[in-house]
Amino acid sequence: MAKFSYSFQNFDPERMAKASGRDLRISPKLSIEVCREIKGMMLNDAIKLLDEVIAKKRPIHLRRFNDSQGHKRGEGFGPGRYPVKVAKEIKKLLLNVRNNAEQKGLDPDRLRIIHAAAHRGPVLRGYIPRAFGRATQFNEQTTHIEIVVEEIRR
Repeated sequence: MAKFSYSFQNFDPERMAKASGRDLRISPKLSIEVCREIKGMMLNDAIKLLDEVIAKKRPIHLRRFNDSQGHKRGEGFGPGRYPVKVAKEIKKLLLNVRNNAEQKGLDPDRLRIIHAAAHRGPVLRGYIPRAFGRATQFNEQTTHIEIVVEEIRR
């Protein structure tokens, strides 16, 4: 397995925990939007938000990658989507980072997401055979996601 590093630099192991997902077969663009949505939230609130997205009760507001996107119901909501596949993968990472924090002795009810980033991973190349000996590319994007939480002192 290749060695990788986090884009988050100021990591304090006494009060922070981290988790990472590499080469996930999910959309990088929607992953960026979901990470932007959950950054700064409390960990339990972010898990509830992703549960609502998976159940298609609450959309994710698209701010950057929103060309030709339909608006969702709600007062002045604007363009949005229900990225179910992305939400399931990020929820797995949030549960993983919560378990990592509990293993360190941090209180899971006081964890805030201070870093959530999605980066493009390698492209899995493929092709579809067509008629008359031709072929069409059928590539799949992968995504790297990293999450860092910090215990809030009260």
